[in-house]
Amino acid sequence: MCQGGNGENVGGFPLKCSEICSILELMEHNRCGPKCDVCGLLQSVRGVRRPARVVAQSEAMQQVLRRAARFAPTDAPVVVLGETGSGKEVVARVLHQNSARSTKSLIAVNVAALPAELLESELFGHAKGAFTGATQARPGLFSEADGGTLFLDEIAELPMPLQPKLLRALQDGEIRRVGDSRSFAVDVRIVCATHRDLAERVRTGHFREDLYYRLKVLTLKVPPLRQRGQDILPLARSFLAEENHATATGFSKSATTRLIEYPWPGNVRELQNAVRHGAALSRGEAIEEQDLPEELQRRPAAAPAELVSLADAERSHILAVLAACGDSQSEAARVLGIGRNTLWRKLRRYDSLGAGSL
Repeated sequence: MCQGGNGENVGGFPLKCSEICSILELMEHNRCGPKCDVCGLLQSVRGVRRPARVVAQSEAMQQVLRRAARFAPTDAPVVVLGETGSGKEVVARVLHQNSARSTKSLIAVNVAALPAELLESELFGHAKGAFTGATQARPGLFSEADGGTLFLDEIAELPMPLQPKLLRALQDGEIRRVGDSRSFAVDVRIVCATHRDLAERVRTGHFREDLYYRLKVLTLKVPPLRQRGQDILPLARSFLAEENHATATGFSKSATTRLIEYPWPGNVRELQNAVRHGAALSRGEAIEEQDLPEELQRRPAAAPAELVSLADAERSHILAVLAACGDSQSEAARVLGIGRNTLWRKLRRYDSLGAGSL
């Protein structure tokens, strides 16, 4: 997941051990594979349809996973913070997969996707005859997650009337179904996620302060993709490997450059969609720049104050590609389309000028 080293060839590029680990699949419930030497976590986590791919070449993401490794064995609630599409649910699944609850279910629900009256029944269940159409009792997601983990995505959008019921479930380990007079004991670990500032929601009266502190025992913050440039290419290769019907097995040099330079406002989810777009349009062995979504093909015009010499532009681009390739000179040379010795000489010159470090 995190460690380096040499590896096989997937998607037209040689992969490091960390990238190979990130696409390992769990074929059986009790087959989890080895743990990462850096963060100590299992190298692949189960998803709904397929195992989740965990890619962490960047130091920023490795720090998140090392912190997650400390949180995983506990039963304390965890709040996962991060921008939309940054991979918060994957982190939640990492926590579950590496906990003592991994043999039980992880149940995920987006609380912002359902109206309040339906969400209450969805979470806590309902008794027979509780409302029109309730022809039989329904247990609810808390009961389904008993012994496992309940992942509440977009927790900041939880309606105020439901917040006391969630607080009671956290405090007492009990839930009461809609229309029922009895309470039921449940053993559920809560992991929730949001892209909002929960403390600000408390200050504005949209989120209960007592629930906020009950949930925010442990916190993980997933960095946006633009702050983890070393993860872009490994993620793109992993996503391309999942496109079973694609003719392309890699990316052209120009397409790779666009992937590296694009700011990814939609984070990992946008990157995955961009790779799918390229795989659908490509007719060759490599996804070309013109196969990528239009927004990736548009190059922002430089402002007059940002005009630089050709030598400075070359230096900035080379250093950016090197950083995105995890400081691997051989991979950076491949992306740049130059020999490794040529790249080495340029980097030596930059270093002697104080322009960057090797």
